[in-house]
Amino acid sequence: MDFSLEFTPDLIAVFVTLFVLEIVLGVDNVIFISILASKLPKEQQAKARNLGLTLAMVMRVILVLFAGWIITLKEDVFFIGEMGFSWKDLILIAGGLFLVYKAVTEIHHKLEGAEDEHGGVGRKTVTFGSVLIQILLLDLVFSLDSVITAVGMTESLVVIITVVVLSFGIMLFASRYIFTFVNKHPTVKMLALSFLLLIGVFLVAEGFEIKIDKAFIYGPMAFAIFVEALNLASSARKAKREQKRHHAVQLRPQYPDVDESVAVHAALSGAASGGSVGLSNKPVAGDAPSPDEERQGLG
Repeated sequence: MDFSLEFTPDLIAVFVTLFVLEIVLGVDNVIFISILASKLPKEQQAKARNLGLTLAMVMRVILVLFAGWIITLKEDVFFIGEMGFSWKDLILIAGGLFLVYKAVTEIHHKLEGAEDEHGGVGRKTVTFGSVLIQILLLDLVFSLDSVITAVGMTESLVVIITVVVLSFGIMLFASRYIFTFVNKHPTVKMLALSFLLLIGVFLVAEGFEIKIDKAFIYGPMAFAIFVEALNLASSARKAKREQKRHHAVQLRPQYPDVDESVAVHAALSGAASGGSVGLSNKPVAGDAPSPDEERQGLG
C-alpha cells in the first residue's frame, strides 16, 4: 500500500467503481442509523446521525490505514470439519446475525404497533450511548468487507481514503433528508427493514463461504425501490385529486332561488298584519297547577 497517485484510465475507473460502492454502502448505513436514531428524543436524533456517520468515516479510514493487517484476517484460524473460519468470517457472521436480529425486532414492533401502543415510552429505555455503539458495531461489519474489496481493487491509499471521505460527506449532507423520508412513510421504513434483513442473511452466508453474487441482492432491491416509488407517486396523485373534490365549508344552508323582496316587503309593511306576529289568546290545553286555576292564553 502506498500514497502515490498517478492518474490513469484504470485508476479513474477504479475510483468511480469504489465511489458507487461506498455510496450504496453509505445509504445502507444511513437507513440503519435513521431507524436507530428515531428511538431517541427529537433533540438528540440529529446529533446521533451526524456523530454516528462521522465516527463511521473515521473508523473506515483507520481500517484502510491498517489494510495490511486487515488482509491477514482472511486466513483461517480454526476448522469445523473441512470448513475453515477466519476472523473475517466470524465478524461477518456475528454482524449478520446482529443485523437480522435488529431488523426482525423492528419489523415485529411495527406489525404489533408496540411504539404507538405505549405512546413512545419505549424511547426512554434507549440511551444515546447505546445507539452510538450499535451504529459503530454495524459499520465495523460493513467497513471490513468494503476495505477488503477496495484493497483488492487498488493499492493506492489516496484513492481509497478520498472515496471514503467524499462518499461520507455526501451521506452526511443527505442523512437528514433520508431520515425524514424514511420515518415519514411507513411503507418505506418497512421496505428498508426488509433490505437490512436481506443484507444480514447475505453477510451470514458470506461468513460461511457461501458465495452469492451481489447482483442478486441489489438487483431485487433496486426493483423493489422502483415499485415503491410508483406506489408513492400514485398515492400523491390520489391525494391531490381528493383535495380538488373537497368543497368549501358552507356557513349557511343553500335554499332554492326565491324572490326575497316579497319577504322584505311584508316585514316593512305598515299594515296591521305586516311585520308583526299575532299571539293566540285561547287557553292552553293541559292540566292546571291547582283546581282553582285555569291556564290562560299566551295573548
